[in-house]
Amino acid sequence: MAPEPRIVKETFTRLESDPAGAMSFFYGRLFAAEPRLRALFPPAMGTQHDRFFHALTRLVWSQDNPEDLARHLGRLGRDHRKHGVLPEHYPAVEAALIATLRFFAANVWTAEAERAWTSAYRSAAATMIEAAERDAADAPPWWLAEVAAHDRRAGDLAVLTLRPERPLPFLPGQRVSVQTPRWPRVWRPYWIANAPRSDGMLRLHVRARPAGWVSGALVRHTAPGDTVLLGPAAGSMTLDRDSGRGLLLIGGGTGLAPMKALAEQALSSGPGRDVHLLVGARDGRDLYDLEELRLLESAYPRLRLTTVLSRPPEPHDAPGRAPGSPQGRLPDVLPCFLDRLPHWEDLDAYVAGPAPFVRSTATALQRHGMPLSRIHHDLLDAEDEPPRAGTPAGTSAGAPVTSPRVPAGSGSSAHPPGRTIRSPAPRP
Repeated sequence: MAPEPRIVKETFTRLESDPAGAMSFFYGRLFAAEPRLRALFPPAMGTQHDRFFHALTRLVWSQDNPEDLARHLGRLGRDHRKHGVLPEHYPAVEAALIATLRFFAANVWTAEAERAWTSAYRSAAATMIEAAERDAADAPPWWLAEVAAHDRRAGDLAVLTLRPERPLPFLPGQRVSVQTPRWPRVWRPYWIANAPRSDGMLRLHVRARPAGWVSGALVRHTAPGDTVLLGPAAGSMTLDRDSGRGLLLIGGGTGLAPMKALAEQALSSGPGRDVHLLVGARDGRDLYDLEELRLLESAYPRLRLTTVLSRPPEPHDAPGRAPGSPQGRLPDVLPCFLDRLPHWEDLDAYVAGPAPFVRSTATALQRHGMPLSRIHHDLLDAEDEPPRAGTPAGTSAGAPVTSPRVPAGSGSSAHPPGRTIRSPAPRP
Protein backbone atom coordinates (compact mmCIF):
# COMPACT_ATOMS: atom_id res chain seq x y z
CA MET A 1 0.00 0.00 0.00
CA ALA A 2 1.33 3.45 -0.88
CA PRO A 3 2.44 5.52 2.15
CA GLU A 4 -0.16 8.28 1.87
CA PRO A 5 -3.30 6.06 1.68
CA ARG A 6 -1.91 3.93 4.50
CA ILE A 7 -1.38 6.96 6.74
CA VAL A 8 -4.83 8.35 5.90
CA LYS A 9 -6.48 5.07 6.85
CA GLU A 10 -4.48 4.58 10.03
CA THR A 11 -5.24 8.05 11.38
CA PHE A 12 -8.90 7.84 10.40
CA THR A 13 -9.38 4.83 12.66
CA ARG A 14 -9.07 7.25 15.58
CA LEU A 15 -12.18 9.05 14.37
CA GLU A 16 -13.99 5.75 13.83
CA SER A 17 -13.68 4.98 17.54
CA ASP A 18 -15.82 8.05 18.37
CA PRO A 19 -17.67 9.24 15.26
CA ALA A 20 -20.29 11.22 17.20
CA GLY A 21 -17.65 13.10 19.15
CA ALA A 22 -15.56 13.68 16.05
CA MET A 23 -18.47 15.11 14.08
CA SER A 24 -19.57 17.37 16.94
CA PHE A 25 -16.01 18.67 17.20
CA PHE A 26 -15.75 19.14 13.42
CA TYR A 27 -18.97 21.12 13.00
CA GLY A 28 -18.22 23.14 16.13
CA ARG A 29 -14.90 24.23 14.64
CA LEU A 30 -16.43 24.85 11.22
CA PHE A 31 -19.26 27.07 12.47
CA ALA A 32 -17.03 28.91 14.93
CA ALA A 33 -14.65 29.83 12.11
CA GLU A 34 -17.34 30.49 9.47
CA PRO A 35 -20.71 31.24 11.16
CA ARG A 36 -22.33 32.04 7.81
CA LEU A 37 -21.96 28.43 6.73
CA ARG A 38 -24.52 27.38 9.35
CA ALA A 39 -27.27 28.67 7.06
CA LEU A 40 -26.44 25.94 4.52
CA PHE A 41 -27.34 23.15 6.95
CA PRO A 42 -30.62 21.83 8.39
CA PRO A 43 -31.84 22.89 11.84
CA ALA A 44 -31.16 19.47 13.40
CA MET A 45 -27.65 18.23 12.66
CA GLY A 46 -27.80 14.59 13.80
CA THR A 47 -28.46 13.14 10.35
CA GLN A 48 -25.97 15.55 8.80
CA HIS A 49 -23.28 14.28 11.20
CA ASP A 50 -23.97 10.70 10.05
CA ARG A 51 -23.92 11.62 6.37
CA PHE A 52 -20.68 13.54 6.53
CA PHE A 53 -18.98 10.76 8.46
CA HIS A 54 -20.28 8.24 5.91
CA ALA A 55 -18.89 10.38 3.06
CA LEU A 56 -15.58 10.74 4.87
CA THR A 57 -15.41 6.98 5.39
CA ARG A 58 -16.03 6.42 1.68
CA LEU A 59 -13.26 8.91 0.85
CA VAL A 60 -10.77 7.17 3.12
CA TRP A 61 -11.43 3.56 2.18
CA SER A 62 -11.62 4.29 -1.56
CA GLN A 63 -8.08 5.65 -1.70
CA ASP A 64 -6.92 2.45 -3.43
CA ASN A 65 -9.73 2.62 -6.01
CA PRO A 66 -9.29 6.00 -7.71
CA GLU A 67 -11.87 5.39 -10.45
CA ASP A 68 -14.64 4.54 -7.99
CA LEU A 69 -13.60 7.44 -5.77
CA ALA A 70 -13.68 9.89 -8.69
CA ARG A 71 -17.20 8.78 -9.67
CA HIS A 72 -18.39 9.12 -6.08
CA LEU A 73 -16.83 12.55 -5.61
CA GLY A 74 -18.22 13.77 -8.92
CA ARG A 75 -21.72 12.79 -7.83
CA LEU A 76 -21.23 14.53 -4.47
CA GLY A 77 -19.96 17.68 -6.14
CA ARG A 78 -22.97 17.86 -8.45
CA ASP A 79 -25.37 17.05 -5.62
CA HIS A 80 -23.92 19.69 -3.31
CA ARG A 81 -24.99 22.43 -5.72
CA LYS A 82 -28.53 22.20 -4.39
CA HIS A 83 -27.23 23.05 -0.90
CA GLY A 84 -25.57 26.24 -2.15
CA VAL A 85 -22.01 24.94 -1.66
CA LEU A 86 -19.44 27.14 -3.46
CA PRO A 87 -15.70 26.64 -4.15
CA GLU A 88 -14.77 29.20 -1.48
CA HIS A 89 -16.42 27.02 1.20
CA TYR A 90 -13.97 24.13 0.79
CA PRO A 91 -10.93 25.68 2.58
CA ALA A 92 -12.99 26.18 5.75
CA VAL A 93 -14.03 22.53 5.69
CA GLU A 94 -10.38 21.53 5.20
CA ALA A 95 -9.27 23.56 8.20
CA ALA A 96 -11.99 22.10 10.45
CA LEU A 97 -11.26 18.55 9.27
CA ILE A 98 -7.51 18.81 9.87
CA ALA A 99 -8.16 20.29 13.33
CA THR A 100 -10.49 17.39 14.12
CA LEU A 101 -7.97 14.79 12.99
CA ARG A 102 -5.16 16.51 14.86
CA PHE A 103 -7.22 16.36 18.06
CA PHE A 104 -8.65 12.82 17.82
CA ALA A 105 -5.52 11.21 16.35
CA ALA A 106 -3.10 13.18 18.52
CA ASN A 107 -1.09 10.12 19.58
CA VAL A 108 -0.29 9.18 15.96
CA TRP A 109 -0.46 12.59 14.29
CA THR A 110 2.69 13.68 12.49
CA ALA A 111 3.71 16.24 9.87
CA GLU A 112 3.59 13.38 7.35
CA ALA A 113 0.01 12.58 8.35
CA GLU A 114 -1.01 16.21 7.95
CA ARG A 115 0.55 16.34 4.49
CA ALA A 116 -1.21 13.11 3.49
CA TRP A 117 -4.62 14.33 4.65
CA THR A 118 -4.17 17.78 3.11
CA SER A 119 -3.25 16.20 -0.22
CA ALA A 120 -6.17 13.73 -0.10
CA TYR A 121 -8.70 16.40 0.83
CA ARG A 122 -7.55 18.95 -1.75
CA SER A 123 -7.60 16.32 -4.48
CA ALA A 124 -11.15 15.33 -3.49
CA ALA A 125 -12.27 18.97 -3.29
CA ALA A 126 -10.84 19.69 -6.75
CA THR A 127 -12.74 16.74 -8.22
CA MET A 128 -16.00 17.86 -6.60
CA ILE A 129 -15.59 21.51 -7.67
CA GLU A 130 -14.80 20.51 -11.24
CA ALA A 131 -17.85 18.23 -11.40
CA ALA A 132 -20.09 20.97 -10.02
CA GLU A 133 -18.79 23.51 -12.53
CA ARG A 134 -19.37 21.13 -15.45
CA ASP A 135 -22.88 20.40 -14.22
CA ALA A 136 -23.67 24.10 -13.83
CA ALA A 137 -23.11 24.62 -17.56
CA ASP A 138 -26.40 22.94 -18.51
CA ALA A 139 -28.37 22.03 -15.37
CA PRO A 140 -29.90 24.04 -12.50
CA PRO A 141 -28.91 23.24 -8.90
CA TRP A 142 -32.50 22.17 -8.23
CA TRP A 143 -35.90 21.96 -9.92
CA LEU A 144 -39.17 23.47 -8.70
CA ALA A 145 -41.98 20.92 -9.09
CA GLU A 146 -45.74 21.13 -8.59
CA VAL A 147 -47.63 18.30 -6.91
CA ALA A 148 -50.02 17.25 -9.67
CA ALA A 149 -51.60 14.40 -7.67
CA HIS A 150 -51.40 13.05 -4.13
CA ASP A 151 -52.81 9.53 -3.70
CA ARG A 152 -52.92 8.40 -0.07
CA ARG A 153 -52.65 4.62 -0.33
CA ALA A 154 -52.38 4.01 3.44
CA GLY A 155 -52.17 5.97 6.65
CA ASP A 156 -48.41 6.20 6.33
CA LEU A 157 -47.96 5.95 2.55
CA ALA A 158 -48.70 8.15 -0.45
CA VAL A 159 -47.94 8.08 -4.16
CA LEU A 160 -47.07 11.57 -5.42
CA THR A 161 -47.13 12.70 -9.03
CA LEU A 162 -44.84 15.69 -9.60
CA ARG A 163 -44.62 18.11 -12.52
CA PRO A 164 -41.15 19.75 -12.69
CA GLU A 165 -41.10 23.28 -14.09
CA ARG A 166 -38.42 22.21 -16.57
CA PRO A 167 -37.35 18.74 -17.79
CA LEU A 168 -35.47 16.77 -15.13
CA PRO A 169 -33.28 14.14 -16.82
CA PHE A 170 -33.13 10.74 -15.16
CA LEU A 171 -32.82 7.03 -15.84
CA PRO A 172 -35.13 4.33 -14.45
CA GLY A 173 -33.63 2.96 -11.25
CA GLN A 174 -32.39 6.35 -10.03
CA ARG A 175 -33.42 8.47 -7.05
CA VAL A 176 -34.25 12.13 -6.71
CA SER A 177 -33.89 14.15 -3.50
CA VAL A 178 -36.82 16.21 -2.25
CA GLN A 179 -37.12 19.32 -0.07
CA THR A 180 -40.50 20.53 1.19
CA PRO A 181 -41.41 24.12 2.14
CA ARG A 182 -42.20 22.80 5.62
CA TRP A 183 -38.55 21.87 6.25
CA PRO A 184 -36.07 24.12 4.37
CA ARG A 185 -32.56 22.73 3.84
CA VAL A 186 -33.67 19.19 4.71
CA TRP A 187 -33.40 16.86 1.70
CA ARG A 188 -34.40 13.21 1.48
CA PRO A 189 -33.90 10.83 -1.48
CA TYR A 190 -36.76 8.85 -3.05
CA TRP A 191 -36.77 6.42 -5.95
CA ILE A 192 -38.52 7.51 -9.11
CA ALA A 193 -41.34 5.04 -9.80
CA ASN A 194 -41.72 5.51 -13.56
CA ALA A 195 -39.69 5.53 -16.74
CA PRO A 196 -39.24 8.95 -18.43
CA ARG A 197 -42.50 10.25 -19.97
CA SER A 198 -43.22 12.76 -22.67
CA ASP A 199 -45.01 15.01 -20.17
CA GLY A 200 -42.00 15.01 -17.82
CA MET A 201 -44.01 13.77 -14.82
CA LEU A 202 -42.35 11.91 -11.95
CA ARG A 203 -44.00 9.55 -9.48
CA LEU A 204 -42.66 8.89 -5.99
CA HIS A 205 -43.72 6.25 -3.45
CA VAL A 206 -43.27 7.78 0.00
CA ARG A 207 -43.75 6.06 3.34
CA ALA A 208 -43.82 8.29 6.41
CA ARG A 209 -41.11 7.24 8.86
CA PRO A 210 -41.13 7.75 12.61
CA ALA A 211 -39.70 11.25 13.18
CA GLY A 212 -39.25 11.54 9.40
CA TRP A 213 -39.51 15.24 8.72
CA VAL A 214 -39.67 15.13 4.92
CA SER A 215 -41.53 11.83 4.58
CA GLY A 216 -44.15 12.91 7.13
CA ALA A 217 -44.65 16.23 5.36
CA LEU A 218 -44.98 14.57 1.96
CA VAL A 219 -47.49 11.98 3.16
CA ARG A 220 -49.60 13.97 5.64
CA HIS A 221 -49.16 17.66 4.83
CA THR A 222 -48.92 17.84 1.03
CA ALA A 223 -51.73 18.31 -1.47
CA PRO A 224 -52.16 18.92 -5.22
CA GLY A 225 -51.00 22.41 -6.13
CA ASP A 226 -48.23 22.47 -3.52
CA THR A 227 -44.63 22.78 -4.66
CA VAL A 228 -41.43 20.99 -3.68
CA LEU A 229 -37.80 21.26 -4.71
CA LEU A 230 -36.07 18.35 -6.47
CA GLY A 231 -32.36 17.69 -6.65
CA PRO A 232 -30.64 16.04 -9.62
CA ALA A 233 -31.27 12.35 -10.26
CA ALA A 234 -28.56 10.04 -8.93
CA GLY A 235 -27.80 6.35 -8.64
CA SER A 236 -26.23 3.61 -10.72
CA MET A 237 -28.93 0.92 -10.44
CA THR A 238 -29.82 1.34 -14.11
CA LEU A 239 -30.32 -1.12 -16.95
CA ASP A 240 -27.26 -2.34 -18.80
CA ARG A 241 -27.76 -1.01 -22.32
CA ASP A 242 -25.57 -3.73 -23.79
CA SER A 243 -27.57 -6.56 -22.21
CA GLY A 244 -30.60 -8.07 -23.87
CA ARG A 245 -31.13 -10.56 -21.06
CA GLY A 246 -34.37 -10.95 -19.18
CA LEU A 247 -34.82 -9.27 -15.82
CA LEU A 248 -35.50 -10.43 -12.27
CA LEU A 249 -36.75 -7.36 -10.39
CA ILE A 250 -37.14 -7.68 -6.61
CA GLY A 251 -38.66 -4.91 -4.51
CA GLY A 252 -39.39 -4.79 -0.78
CA GLY A 253 -41.65 -2.05 0.61
CA THR A 254 -41.24 1.17 -1.36
CA GLY A 255 -38.31 -0.51 -3.11
CA LEU A 256 -41.06 -1.46 -5.54
CA ALA A 257 -40.76 2.05 -7.03
CA PRO A 258 -37.48 1.63 -8.97
CA MET A 259 -38.43 -1.91 -9.95
CA LYS A 260 -41.59 -0.57 -11.53
CA ALA A 261 -39.59 2.07 -13.43
CA LEU A 262 -37.13 -0.54 -14.67
CA ALA A 263 -39.98 -2.82 -15.74
CA GLU A 264 -41.62 0.00 -17.72
CA GLN A 265 -38.36 0.75 -19.49
CA ALA A 266 -37.56 -2.87 -20.32
CA LEU A 267 -41.06 -3.72 -21.53
CA SER A 268 -41.37 -0.64 -23.72
CA SER A 269 -37.91 -0.91 -25.25
CA GLY A 270 -38.40 -4.27 -26.93
CA PRO A 271 -40.96 -7.04 -27.23
CA GLY A 272 -38.63 -9.97 -26.53
CA ARG A 273 -37.44 -9.28 -22.98
CA ASP A 274 -38.97 -11.33 -20.17
CA VAL A 275 -39.47 -9.47 -16.88
CA HIS A 276 -40.10 -11.28 -13.58
CA LEU A 277 -41.24 -8.88 -10.85
CA LEU A 278 -41.19 -10.07 -7.22
CA VAL A 279 -42.84 -7.81 -4.66
CA GLY A 280 -42.28 -8.38 -0.94
CA ALA A 281 -44.75 -7.06 1.63
CA ARG A 282 -45.76 -7.72 5.21
CA ASP A 283 -49.36 -8.53 4.33
CA GLY A 284 -52.03 -7.84 1.72
CA ARG A 285 -52.64 -4.32 3.01
CA ASP A 286 -49.00 -3.42 2.25
CA LEU A 287 -49.40 -4.30 -1.42
CA TYR A 288 -50.29 -0.66 -1.94
CA ASP A 289 -49.67 -0.63 -5.71
CA LEU A 290 -51.17 -4.01 -6.59
CA GLU A 291 -53.95 -2.62 -8.78
CA GLU A 292 -51.52 -0.71 -10.98
CA LEU A 293 -49.16 -3.67 -11.11
CA ARG A 294 -51.99 -5.88 -12.37
CA LEU A 295 -52.76 -3.33 -15.08
CA LEU A 296 -49.10 -3.27 -16.10
CA GLU A 297 -49.04 -7.06 -16.20
CA SER A 298 -52.16 -7.21 -18.36
CA ALA A 299 -50.65 -4.70 -20.80
CA TYR A 300 -47.38 -6.61 -21.20
CA PRO A 301 -47.69 -10.40 -21.59
CA ARG A 302 -43.97 -10.84 -20.99
CA LEU A 303 -44.27 -9.46 -17.45
CA ARG A 304 -44.78 -12.02 -14.67
CA LEU A 305 -45.78 -10.62 -11.26
CA THR A 306 -45.30 -12.58 -8.03
CA THR A 307 -46.20 -11.31 -4.56
CA VAL A 308 -44.59 -12.70 -1.41
CA LEU A 309 -46.10 -11.92 2.01
CA SER A 310 -44.17 -12.25 5.25
CA ARG A 311 -47.38 -12.59 7.31
CA PRO A 312 -50.43 -14.79 6.77
CA PRO A 313 -53.58 -13.17 5.32
CA GLU A 314 -56.01 -11.75 7.89
CA PRO A 315 -59.82 -11.61 7.71
CA HIS A 316 -59.89 -7.82 7.41
CA ASP A 317 -57.52 -7.77 4.39
CA ALA A 318 -59.15 -6.25 1.33
CA PRO A 319 -60.69 -9.05 -0.74
CA GLY A 320 -58.91 -9.94 -3.91
CA ARG A 321 -55.79 -7.93 -3.11
CA ALA A 322 -53.41 -10.90 -2.82
CA PRO A 323 -55.31 -14.17 -2.93
CA GLY A 324 -53.18 -17.11 -1.92
CA SER A 325 -50.13 -15.04 -1.01
CA PRO A 326 -48.00 -17.16 1.33
CA GLN A 327 -46.31 -16.38 4.57
CA GLY A 328 -42.52 -16.23 4.26
CA ARG A 329 -39.46 -14.05 3.94
CA LEU A 330 -38.74 -13.25 0.33
CA PRO A 331 -35.07 -14.34 0.57
CA ASP A 332 -36.27 -17.74 1.81
CA VAL A 333 -38.73 -18.01 -1.08
CA LEU A 334 -36.14 -17.17 -3.73
CA PRO A 335 -34.59 -20.66 -4.13
CA CYS A 336 -38.03 -22.17 -4.69
CA PHE A 337 -38.88 -19.45 -7.19
CA LEU A 338 -35.61 -19.72 -9.10
CA ASP A 339 -35.87 -23.48 -9.38
CA ARG A 340 -39.05 -22.96 -11.41
CA LEU A 341 -37.26 -20.75 -13.94
CA PRO A 342 -35.26 -22.43 -16.68
CA HIS A 343 -31.93 -20.65 -17.32
CA TRP A 344 -32.43 -18.33 -14.36
CA GLU A 345 -28.66 -17.80 -14.17
CA ASP A 346 -28.88 -15.81 -17.43
CA LEU A 347 -31.11 -13.09 -15.96
CA ASP A 348 -30.00 -9.66 -14.78
CA ALA A 349 -31.27 -9.18 -11.22
CA TYR A 350 -32.09 -5.86 -9.52
CA VAL A 351 -32.92 -5.51 -5.83
CA ALA A 352 -34.29 -2.48 -3.93
CA GLY A 353 -35.79 -1.86 -0.52
CA PRO A 354 -34.54 -1.28 3.03
CA ALA A 355 -30.82 -2.02 3.35
CA PRO A 356 -31.23 -5.25 5.40
CA PHE A 357 -33.73 -6.54 2.82
CA VAL A 358 -31.30 -5.83 -0.03
CA ARG A 359 -28.40 -7.49 1.76
CA SER A 360 -30.28 -10.65 2.67
CA THR A 361 -31.90 -10.94 -0.76
CA ALA A 362 -28.61 -10.43 -2.60
CA THR A 363 -26.97 -12.98 -0.34
CA ALA A 364 -29.74 -15.51 -1.09
CA LEU A 365 -29.21 -14.97 -4.82
CA GLN A 366 -25.47 -15.47 -4.48
CA ARG A 367 -25.86 -18.63 -2.44
CA HIS A 368 -28.17 -20.06 -5.06
CA GLY A 369 -25.45 -19.59 -7.64
CA MET A 370 -26.29 -16.33 -9.37
CA PRO A 371 -23.20 -14.56 -10.74
CA LEU A 372 -22.23 -11.42 -8.83
CA SER A 373 -21.90 -9.50 -12.08
CA ARG A 374 -25.65 -9.83 -12.66
CA ILE A 375 -27.00 -8.65 -9.30
CA HIS A 376 -27.53 -4.89 -9.07
CA HIS A 377 -28.48 -2.61 -6.18
CA ASP A 378 -27.63 0.90 -5.03
CA LEU A 379 -26.52 0.45 -1.42
CA LEU A 380 -23.20 2.20 -2.06
CA ASP A 381 -24.72 5.12 -3.95
CA ALA A 382 -27.78 5.79 -1.83
CA GLU A 383 -28.39 6.69 1.77
CA ASP A 384 -29.76 3.60 3.44
CA GLU A 385 -33.48 3.82 4.06
CA PRO A 386 -33.98 3.03 7.77
CA PRO A 387 -36.12 -0.09 8.16
CA ARG A 388 -39.15 0.03 10.38
CA ALA A 389 -40.40 -2.78 12.54
CA GLY A 390 -41.92 -5.56 10.48
CA THR A 391 -40.56 -4.37 7.14
CA PRO A 392 -41.42 -6.81 4.36
CA ALA A 393 -39.84 -10.11 3.63
CA GLY A 394 -36.37 -10.43 4.91
CA THR A 395 -35.44 -7.49 7.06
CA SER A 396 -32.84 -9.35 9.08
CA ALA A 397 -29.41 -8.27 8.00
CA GLY A 398 -28.13 -11.62 6.81
CA ALA A 399 -24.62 -11.98 5.42
CA PRO A 400 -23.06 -8.85 3.99
CA VAL A 401 -23.18 -8.25 0.28
CA THR A 402 -19.70 -8.69 -1.14
CA SER A 403 -20.05 -6.64 -4.32
CA PRO A 404 -21.28 -3.10 -4.98
CA ARG A 405 -23.37 -4.33 -7.88
CA VAL A 406 -24.57 -7.81 -7.13
CA PRO A 407 -26.43 -9.58 -10.08
CA ALA A 408 -28.32 -12.77 -11.12
CA GLY A 409 -30.41 -15.24 -13.20
CA SER A 410 -32.81 -15.72 -16.20
CA GLY A 411 -35.33 -17.61 -18.22
CA SER A 412 -39.06 -17.60 -18.84
CA SER A 413 -41.66 -18.08 -16.16
CA ALA A 414 -42.85 -21.60 -15.44
CA HIS A 415 -45.93 -20.48 -13.54
CA PRO A 416 -49.01 -18.44 -14.45
CA PRO A 417 -48.94 -14.61 -14.31
CA GLY A 418 -49.29 -13.20 -10.84
CA ARG A 419 -49.07 -16.55 -9.14
CA THR A 420 -47.85 -16.48 -5.55
CA ILE A 421 -45.48 -19.11 -4.28
CA ARG A 422 -45.02 -20.82 -0.97
CA SER A 423 -42.04 -20.39 1.24
CA PRO A 424 -39.93 -23.47 1.94
CA ALA A 425 -39.66 -24.79 5.47
CA PRO A 426 -37.55 -22.57 7.74
CA ARG A 427 -33.88 -23.35 7.70
CA PRO A 428 -32.21 -24.32 10.95
